[in-house]
Amino acid sequence: MVVSVQIAPPDFDRVFPALADHTRRDIVRRAISAEEGVLELASHYPMSFAAVQKHVAVLERAGLITKQRIGRRKVVRTNLEALRAARRLLDRYEELWRGRIDRMTELLADTKESDR
Repeated sequence: MVVSVQIAPPDFDRVFPALADHTRRDIVRRAISAEEGVLELASHYPMSFAAVQKHVAVLERAGLITKQRIGRRKVVRTNLEALRAARRLLDRYEELWRGRIDRMTELLADTKESDR
């Protein structure tokens, strides 16, 4: 039996501020490669368990991670699709700006030619 889980698209107004913090980026990185619980994650940082929980909550609200209860543990997993969606958005912005820079370069070249 296959069960499909629908994951909501990321809220980009929350994604990028969430990723602006080094600790949260590190939590996302760790949650990609391992399935640590919040308690295990907290052991990696020189801060209180409550502070790590707050970082995890920010990432969860942004749609970047999910928590799943396995026994007594709350396992943290990175939502890879949310990261891919953020990357696609950044790629679109890069394409837009590269196009604008190319157009400005063309306009400057045309201006130089017309000045001759």
